[in-house]
Amino acid sequence: MKSNPLTRRSFLGSAFAAATGLTLPRFASAAAKPNSVFNGVRIGCITYSYRSMAKTAEETLKALLDDGLSETELMGGPIQDFAGIKGKATDAEREQQLIKCRELRKMYNDAGVNIHIHKMGFGQSDEEIEFSFLVAKALGCTGVTTERNAILAARVAPFADKHKIWVGFHNHTNNLPEMDKFDSILDLGQYIGFNLDIGHYVAGTKGKSPIPVLEKYHDRIVNLHLKDRTADGGNVAWGQGQTPIKEVLQLIRKEKWTFPSEIELEYQIPDGSSAVKEVAKCVQYCQEALA
Repeated sequence: MKSNPLTRRSFLGSAFAAATGLTLPRFASAAAKPNSVFNGVRIGCITYSYRSMAKTAEETLKALLDDGLSETELMGGPIQDFAGIKGKATDAEREQQLIKCRELRKMYNDAGVNIHIHKMGFGQSDEEIEFSFLVAKALGCTGVTTERNAILAARVAPFADKHKIWVGFHNHTNNLPEMDKFDSILDLGQYIGFNLDIGHYVAGTKGKSPIPVLEKYHDRIVNLHLKDRTADGGNVAWGQGQTPIKEVLQLIRKEKWTFPSEIELEYQIPDGSSAVKEVAKCVQYCQEALA
């Protein structure tokens, strides 16, 4: 990065930011860097949570800083926009894109935010799959996440093993981790794991606790998605549903598990509020649960 972190992209995005109430980054000084590791539990945020108000990498970083978050699962949009990743590219273009990804990593790290996971997706070719892992390494990620798919897991497993980068497969309500036997998707590679969405688990099982899943598969969990859902499927403000968020976080603290837990904002944002304000409430919920 050049010495001035306010890039032309972020300047051009100022009108969007003003319209949404999201000011552009004044990057954190060393004394003001965020810390969202509470009593050893890593609380982050999947940046999908800011979809209503942050599009660029700079706007997304500002949202994370506003919420005091030092951990993130970064969606592909800000990465691709910042690095100019679009469609097919030559080897020289790919190298420049990776340079930009390293600049993105530095920008976030200098502000005190760790991009531990990206969710940019995989392409169809071996070259595209390889590139996704190279992006992960350039960003400093320990894993990438995607939607659960056994065919895809078999395809990407050799690349994950090669790069020693985890692939966390995300569950919805109808593709949950197996509990009556060892989940066969994990047999496909030693770096294949779960991006366990505990809210979807509760909704998909009509109210069962996800804690037995954590106890069974904790060494293959790449990260969690935290949201509150009811047994009949509703997304609700935290504390109003049946997802045992507090109990899950307290178990992670007790067992000293090190995978991150990502806030995922999916309930409807109340009138007069914003994604940043609602994520802040979720951060406070986590901090109080772990006090």
